[in-house]
Amino acid sequence: MTDYINLNRDSWNKRAEVHFTSEFYDVEGFLKGKSSLNSIELDLLGDVSGKSILHLQCHFGQDSLSLSRMGAKVTGVDLSDKAIDYANELNTKLGLDAEFICCDVYDIPKHLNKKFDIVYTSYGTIGWLPDLDKWAKLIQDFLLPNGKFVFVEFHPFVWMFDDDFTHVKYPYFKDEPIHEIADSTYSDGELDSPIEDVSWNHSLSEVFQALLDNGMRIDSFEELDYSPYDCFNKTKEIEKGKFIIEPLGTKIPLVYSLTATKVGQ
Repeated sequence: MTDYINLNRDSWNKRAEVHFTSEFYDVEGFLKGKSSLNSIELDLLGDVSGKSILHLQCHFGQDSLSLSRMGAKVTGVDLSDKAIDYANELNTKLGLDAEFICCDVYDIPKHLNKKFDIVYTSYGTIGWLPDLDKWAKLIQDFLLPNGKFVFVEFHPFVWMFDDDFTHVKYPYFKDEPIHEIADSTYSDGELDSPIEDVSWNHSLSEVFQALLDNGMRIDSFEELDYSPYDCFNKTKEIEKGKFIIEPLGTKIPLVYSLTATKVGQ
């Protein structure tokens, strides 16, 4: 297999530098009190005050720190050392007590030895992971008994299309790694040099089966016909904070969410 970890770490280091100063992430507004969390995940998370939360693939920590502002004790993990540096910078500026760890998701057990009330991950995360069985086992391992997993992700149907949504380009089901080179990122900034990364498509059945096989009970599942982020080409805002792919309207799902509970010990 291509050395996807180092390729993806390098690409996300480059993205982090652009994202941190972008309008898309609005760090200035965030520092003044704006939450980065959307109603989709907030409704699923519920009252997090006093809860311990492990946030997987946290980028530079805005969601982690938003949860910390809500009274949670948060540990954020990300592959990008540049993103973790920014996360720690924000944590210090805001006077919060979140913890951030820089490592590959699969290596978290080498860096962390505690269990959590909630494991949370969202929007553009699992596509960077080749093995969802290992991912689900890690989630189960880090949850306390009856702990809750909260997951919001872009729908795998979206990743079948080319960037301009003119035709189906990729398989719905996991296949060979998708190796791409790009000169821009989804935020409002161009990259100084091209980035190279490796990703995988994961079907809904693959996600569900991985969680079920690893002792998780699926409690809720919902598919949504909009994205809370303007991060695709050819988008149109139909309501405040709700974006669709204009040529496809509301005919396709753009996001899905699920919650699951760790059963047994």
